[in-house]
This record gives sequence, structure tokens and C-alpha cells, in this order.
Amino acid sequence: MQDVIQEDTMLLDRRTKELIKEYVPEGDVLDGIVCFFSVFADSTRVRMLSALAISEMCVTDLSRVLGINQTTVSHQLRLLKNLGIVKSERYGKIIFYSLVNDTVNDVMLKGVEFLGH
Repeated sequence: MQDVIQEDTMLLDRRTKELIKEYVPEGDVLDGIVCFFSVFADSTRVRMLSALAISEMCVTDLSRVLGINQTTVSHQLRLLKNLGIVKSERYGKIIFYSLVNDTVNDVMLKGVEFLGH
């Protein structure tokens, strides 16, 4: 059986193998990427982030415009704030939430583009 490739033989060239070792994330970077993308695994969060990409909003407005329970909105905003994805700013008694930057919206738009919509 000369045609059988030995188990320890790799078909990748050395340069490609090194590139893979260098660019495939591990450790804290891998954990961070997994955490970041887990944000998009919840339809409530995606809807909220989409709305916040349009305008900063308070909990009440987000709750009403999206038809989501106010407690749920508050819980999700707390999570998103702890992850550094949204920020808050107080104006008197009202706290307004917004995206920290455009990166999250860019990722969502790339997802829409990928899906062909």
C-alpha cells in the first residue's frame, strides 16, 4: 500500500503552516472573539443594537419602539455595557444608550450582506 499517505505527512507548505499558526487566534484573543460574536446570537440584542445604530435611546423608548419588556431591555443593556459595546450618558433623570463605535453596526451590515439581503 504505497499509495497511503503517512499520518504525520502534511500537505501544507511550510509558509502556509506558519501563517495559520500565527493568525489563528488562541487564548484571550480567541475568548474575546467568541464573546464578541456571542452578542449576535440573541435576536433581542441584535434588534436593540440595530435600533441604537440609528439613534441613541433610553430604556423606555427602546422598550416601546421594539415591543420588548422594559426589564429585558435593561438587562440586555447592562450586558452590552459590561461588554463595552454600548455606552450610557445621563441627562437629568434619563439615561441614554448608544453604540460605543460603528464596529458593531459594520459587523451586522456585513452579516446582512453575506445573507444577500
